Amino acid sequence: IGTVWTGSIVALNQVWYEGFEKTKMHSFDDSREWMQMDKMGHAFTAYHLSQQTAKLYRWTGVNRSTSAWIGTGIGFGYQLSFEFLDGRSSAWGFSWSDLAANGVGSALYLSQELIWQEQKFKMKFSYHPTKYAQFRPNTLGANFTERLLKDYNGQTYWLTFSPGTLFPKSKIPEWIAIAAGYSVDQKLAGMENFYQTADGLHTFYAQREFLLSLDVDVTKLPIRKKWLKTVL
Repeated sequence: IGTVWTGSIVALNQVWYEGFEKTKMHSFDDSREWMQMDKMGHAFTAYHLSQQTAKLYRWTGVNRSTSAWIGTGIGFGYQLSFEFLDGRSSAWGFSWSDLAANGVGSALYLSQELIWQEQKFKMKFSYHPTKYAQFRPNTLGANFTERLLKDYNGQTYWLTFSPGTLFPKSKIPEWIAIAAGYSVDQKLAGMENFYQTADGLHTFYAQREFLLSLDVDVTKLPIRKKWLKTVL
């Protein structure tokens, strides 16, 4: 973990921040940008970093409660590292709203581990290509990999739960779940909710999207084969 943490931060500093002037540590308020889709990404990443790191410590033999605290600390701390890089860059700044989103994601994991010893509410992510990136490839991405990370119009962040897990007496199969999603559409600029192409032929009005869907919790499916569980 120490090697990956240090190596990735050094590499990111060279690749992502090298082209921008370094300044003294400063903060900036980006809480109103991108209709908070980037904050959803921060919470999602912190949640899964905390969870997966805690699983590593449980695998080594550390008890569940201690592993949860260690995983949460590392997940939150790793995300915090990026804020210090942002805070020293002239193009960005230390974002308190990013820090808050990181805290929400890590707290979602830790609180459930301490209360239930399982994750009854899980964060998921889905993506589909959109037509919007072609109009601002430098901002929304010029290829699939960049668009997966930058085109918020194609991203959806989900909070999913199983009624059967929350209410065992309901007799609802635990693998049947409900997912609440959040996304945006026609969002091509950070602060502005209106965007028009230079030729005036295309006009976009950004809007939020709230979604509700059925879902499948594959961890609750009655599958005995380990390899198939891993694939799912």
